[in-house]
Amino acid sequence: MIIGACVVYMSAEWVNSLKEKRMVVKSIIEKTRHKFNVSIAETDKQDIHKSIVIGFACVTNEVRHADEIIQNVLNYIENNTDAVIDNVEREIF
Repeated sequence: MIIGACVVYMSAEWVNSLKEKRMVVKSIIEKTRHKFNVSIAETDKQDIHKSIVIGFACVTNEVRHADEIIQNVLNYIENNTDAVIDNVEREIF
């Protein structure tokens, strides 16, 4: 069993409130969850309205497949939000 995990750090300078941030984060999470077979959630900085930290994980039987899933999810997130990806941390176990 191979587990691929990733944490995505994003900034959304145009967000002015926590309510607006929640709408952005909820949209990203729901769209990603429905498109890919991954577990995904906001994992940190929930009280900072201009910072978004989302973690996701997948389970597969090949390292290459886990890496492909992570890259596809990252591309999808980048293309479907105005937030800017600042940093990405990947791990494959």
